Amino acid sequence: MLDRDRPQATGTVARPAPAPDGTVDPGPPATPPPRPEPPPAAPATAPRRRLRRVLLIAGPLLAVAVGLYAWLAGGRYVSTDDAYVKADKVAVSARVSGPVATVAVAENQLVAAGDVLFTIDPAPFRLALDRAGAALDQTRGEIEALKASYAQKAAELKAAQSDAAYARSQFGRQSGLAKDQFVSAERLDQARHDLDAANHRVAAARGELASILASLGGDPSRPVEDHPRYLEAKARRDQAALDLADATVRAPLAGVASKTPDPGQWVAQGAPVMAVVASQRPWLEAEFKETELTHMDPGQPVTFTVDTYPGRTWHGTVESISPAAGAEFSLLPAENATGNWVKVVRRIPVRVHIDPAPGDPPLRAGMSTEVTVDTGPHGPLSRLEAVFAHLMPPRLMPGRLAAAPTGG
Repeated sequence: MLDRDRPQATGTVARPAPAPDGTVDPGPPATPPPRPEPPPAAPATAPRRRLRRVLLIAGPLLAVAVGLYAWLAGGRYVSTDDAYVKADKVAVSARVSGPVATVAVAENQLVAAGDVLFTIDPAPFRLALDRAGAALDQTRGEIEALKASYAQKAAELKAAQSDAAYARSQFGRQSGLAKDQFVSAERLDQARHDLDAANHRVAAARGELASILASLGGDPSRPVEDHPRYLEAKARRDQAALDLADATVRAPLAGVASKTPDPGQWVAQGAPVMAVVASQRPWLEAEFKETELTHMDPGQPVTFTVDTYPGRTWHGTVESISPAAGAEFSLLPAENATGNWVKVVRRIPVRVHIDPAPGDPPLRAGMSTEVTVDTGPHGPLSRLEAVFAHLMPPRLMPGRLAAAPTGG
């Protein structure tokens, strides 16, 4: 069909023909003319290309810089999560045996040094103290009686010596008269007998006096309180008083009571009954590998976190380093002479002092921590700083280099 045969559009719009019933069909609704679409925006390829170029250049440079710094300053910080909070723990035991009479503290109760923890039935110890006191008084009386006996025997010895001297003079006189036959032999024998008897009485008195003197410790003028028998009886009395005092068990230090006993429980002398965990001056025990202790020394700064308090950091210092690995103190140390020996890196306990700070939450023994020790610069970076410290004057050096040691 040719273009000339196509109907040409005119300025009039054809109306729909009326229907047989006289109504007019409105036909399909007229559609609005389409809106003109905005011109497409030009693709922003230039900024993307610049960003890609920057990332391609700066990314490797940044990675190289980070790697170079890690190599230069590597090994300065050593960390371990094999570290736990430690505190003084005392196993409380009784010095005497007996049943528990009263318990003065509850489980996990704070106690001060010297507070009563529990008491043992004191009745047997009071009886022992009374018996020891009576024995002490009896000993004092016996010593006083010995002193009196010594004085009496000393007087008897003097009398015996006087009788012996008289008998000796009488025997001499009778012997002289017997030579001239002025007295009979019977009277001479009587005088000899009287002298022998007097000498025996002197010897007996000396023996009794020596025995009493030995009982008095060799010095009859010594005070009763210094006599050995009195001191022994006094020691027994003091021991009984000490046992009575030990029936009351007190806290050896300030802390938290744990594993408290029950009333009526039998307590054996020297056996652990309960425990007190110190609430002050805790410390850390960190187990570092032996290869991490190359540059670690006491006094180096420490930072650590506690698993119980996430997001909080504590500070401290290295207090001491154990002289031996933990395996050296085990009950069954490792036997390295066997054929199936495998080398294992040992761990050395390091004690860390905790610097207290106001507002810190409480630390309890056994809490898990993660410890980091700053061992100071000791890698190639420190050697470079030492070289710059020798070559550059201090006024031209940065503050960190100026503070670096110049001893190589």
